[in-house]
Amino acid sequence: MTTRHLSRPTVTLAALTVAAVTSTLLGANASASEPGGASAVRIHDIQGDTRISPLVGRQVADVPGVVTGVRPYGSRGFWFQDPRGDGDPATSEGVFVFTGSTPTVRPGDAVRVSGRVGEYYYGGTGSGNQSVTQISGADVTVVSSGLPLPAPEVLDEDAVPERYAPRGDAADGGIEDLRLRPGRYALDRYESWEGMNVRVDDVRVVGATSPYHDLWVSIEPEQNRTARGGTRYGGYDEQNSGRLKVTSLTPISERPFPTADTGDRLSAGEGPLDYDQFGGYLLAARELGRVTDGGLRREETRAQRRHELAVATYNVENLDPGDPQATFDRLAEGIVRNLAAPDIVALEEIQDDSGPTDDGTVTADATLRKLTDAIVAAGGPRYAWRGIAPQDKEDGGQPGGNIRNVFLFNPHRVSFVDRGEGDATTATEVFKRRGKAALTLSPGRIDPLDVAWEDSRKPLAGEFRFRGRPVIVVANHFASKGGDQSLHSRFQPPTRFSEEQRVRQAEVVNTFVKDVLAVQRKAKVVVLGDINDFEFSPTTEALTDGGVLSSAVYSLPAEERYTYVYQGNAQVLDQTLVSPGIRRHDYDIVHTNAEFADQSSDHDPQVIRFRP
Repeated sequence: MTTRHLSRPTVTLAALTVAAVTSTLLGANASASEPGGASAVRIHDIQGDTRISPLVGRQVADVPGVVTGVRPYGSRGFWFQDPRGDGDPATSEGVFVFTGSTPTVRPGDAVRVSGRVGEYYYGGTGSGNQSVTQISGADVTVVSSGLPLPAPEVLDEDAVPERYAPRGDAADGGIEDLRLRPGRYALDRYESWEGMNVRVDDVRVVGATSPYHDLWVSIEPEQNRTARGGTRYGGYDEQNSGRLKVTSLTPISERPFPTADTGDRLSAGEGPLDYDQFGGYLLAARELGRVTDGGLRREETRAQRRHELAVATYNVENLDPGDPQATFDRLAEGIVRNLAAPDIVALEEIQDDSGPTDDGTVTADATLRKLTDAIVAAGGPRYAWRGIAPQDKEDGGQPGGNIRNVFLFNPHRVSFVDRGEGDATTATEVFKRRGKAALTLSPGRIDPLDVAWEDSRKPLAGEFRFRGRPVIVVANHFASKGGDQSLHSRFQPPTRFSEEQRVRQAEVVNTFVKDVLAVQRKAKVVVLGDINDFEFSPTTEALTDGGVLSSAVYSLPAEERYTYVYQGNAQVLDQTLVSPGIRRHDYDIVHTNAEFADQSSDHDPQVIRFRP
């Protein structure tokens, strides 16, 4: 980027009107309507009234505007905005200038920019993401400095529609070529202000501060509100249009990013409206207000009663012996205190003894010993464990980690039925033993060679006895949502490519449960874990096909149904399902992680209590 500074005095901030600013940008004798003049192309001409610039690929010269924000890191560049718009609500008056190096301009600089107009796709065109209109290869002339910034557009419930996105034809570019209707669709409203100075005031935090120094707010005060202040994703038509990511343009070394939990309040934020692949439209804050504590606290469930069996599930997020002792201690504290020491805990994402080191190790005894020792130190029982080591690099997850599902159980309350010698490739079957359904291999894997489990975790089945009564538990970790088109995709509705594998996985587990119930109609079966899909999804429909299972999440009020927070949407990914033989139960999602900036896992655990 080439930057030139004209020898012109700094403009006095006081009493500068839009007309005065425009005059400064264009010069005393220039007019916005003069063809061929310095202002022949304006920012709204570059942006156009669709998502793709009508000038894409073309060189533009001396485009005027005022710098509204500078990004000195990552995709370096700056935003500038024309203070004199064209009056069309579909055309943005701001645009990003990609410089590639740290810009030398500052907010309030009046500039003229020459360069090539382009559309940049984060993640590439194959990602399905929308593009960012930008000018690159820029030649920048600073006309003057110290100008007031264009007044921000206020993002609130009146400005952003409830309806999220128009529908588009995937074969014809999705929604890219549709004329924006910012009064009808939220994605169109955000796009119509792409690159412009915007502001939020007194907004609710719906996604806690992440390790990447961002948080999520909702500009809709009551939109699908959860019981604890979040925003619930309750269906494919409930994308929650008020969600907005907030980042900072100030490097962390200069100003710490605020730490916030769900339900806190952010007093204000102002800066350019940007877009990236990790959440879509966002506020790149030049100024950030204060965070006010909303008083959110971690939940603690009640202890099981003497005659109740408590079965829990917990995704412990790639746990391995190399993790700090503090990680094990916090997980242990959560199991003992927040989950009230369940009788059985199905764990997901237990890594092997060498963690992500890809050295062929598949055993996980060291990981489990370290966790169970920490549980004892936290005042909990001495849990025993059962699991089956996977084949090296066959179950997906972090390369080298060999994650798997594992059962912990309290031998003073429940016994495990060890039968056969299960391995990574042999399927457990169902047979009748003394009139009851039993497993040929316990622990055993469910149809591990089925193509449904390619590069994915295999379900772990175990036969337990509580007070002499048999219970079959199946721990699951279905295929992830990686590769799906995002909610903010340029293809609407987005395609969930990964769903096909999860549906097949659900069908395999459903068939297994049907086999159990064919042997014993009233058998007690619990299917639980990280299903990686919603309670209303085709995956859950396949799991519950034929009425052999029902999802316990429906026993909770709608505003309490979530185990995970993704891009400001509180949603169900972890589930517990039970067979008809379990007629009464008490189910609880224990909110200890997903809503908090300080997490021991990114998932909330859940527990179900019943009398077998």
